[in-house]
Amino acid sequence: MMRPASHPAAAILYVDDEELACKYFERAMADDYEVVTAGGVDQALAILSTPGHGIGVLVTDYRMPGRVGSILLRYVNQHFPHMVCLMVTAYADKDVLLDSINGAEVFRVLEKPLDLYQLRLALRQASERARERQSRRDNLLAIEETLAFLAHELNTPLATIGNFARGIARRASGDDPARQLEEIGHAATLMQDNARYCLSVLSSFVDSVKLANGALPPSAPRSGQSAAQLLAALLDAYPLTPAQRQMIRTDVQQDFNVKALPNCVALVLSSIMSNALRALDGQADAALRFTVLVDGTPQISISDNGPGIPPEILARLLVDPVTTHAHNGGNGWGLIFCQRIMQSFGGNIMVQSKPGRYTTVTLNFPAIEKELV
Repeated sequence: MMRPASHPAAAILYVDDEELACKYFERAMADDYEVVTAGGVDQALAILSTPGHGIGVLVTDYRMPGRVGSILLRYVNQHFPHMVCLMVTAYADKDVLLDSINGAEVFRVLEKPLDLYQLRLALRQASERARERQSRRDNLLAIEETLAFLAHELNTPLATIGNFARGIARRASGDDPARQLEEIGHAATLMQDNARYCLSVLSSFVDSVKLANGALPPSAPRSGQSAAQLLAALLDAYPLTPAQRQMIRTDVQQDFNVKALPNCVALVLSSIMSNALRALDGQADAALRFTVLVDGTPQISISDNGPGIPPEILARLLVDPVTTHAHNGGNGWGLIFCQRIMQSFGGNIMVQSKPGRYTTVTLNFPAIEKELV
């Protein structure tokens, strides 16, 4: 039985070999929780092995044929540490309690027959703790993904800085001082551009975190820029070579304000442009175009005339970590992270491509952002 989608409580897995006990528990709690029942440890393990099961609270009997409930508790503590566990037993003696908590965290031990008032109180507390644990778990996963994305974005400019530094060391030992100075000066300029871009990416990330936590004042810079302003700031900060600058065109047909997570949107644009530049590397007549318009919904599109994306990769690009840049250290997570950022405020990303012709990545913003400037 499924609870209404709007119900905030965690789903409960109730495990008992007595069928009547399972029916009693489900009937008593179904109005307040999503309840899943299992007739033993093996059945419970099968339920927990199902992806996306959504279980937040485990309530298990102790005495059951085959394997006792403490085995299930220890398994859940090891593999699902965010879940909150309760033990039910009609044998509340010292040995049972010691076995129940040996190597497993038990939030409450409840005696049969179950007292409905005490049961509801325990479940309400367990459900709240489960939500807190899940929230912490989600935050840790978000931090992990974000750090992976930052590493992805900073890897290329930092590697470039390292390559130029090694080049300077080699050139410093040459025989032509005038040429040495010219090459070293050129390398130093490019190193500075790449370092400036790294600092810009980190600044955008820090501002995004502050904004999410309410620590960034509303009057702070980049708290609500237009799409054209975001593009201008990106092209100013990104370490483009002269040849790359020549290939880039912007077409602002109808500008609009980007109010939701503008710093994160800047990171998305940076990541997508970086992908396009890698695809265009070494290609004759390379071209990269940014288009800003409002066509039903506000959007920013990035189009290149590079080699395109094979259909088998294109179909998975926004859902699986696949990449067309494996030889350049790509891992496929960048675009997935970009999609999650856009979806977090009601937008999305669409990718169109034809091998040998073009690739167009479109950032669609929600209609609420349709405030023209």
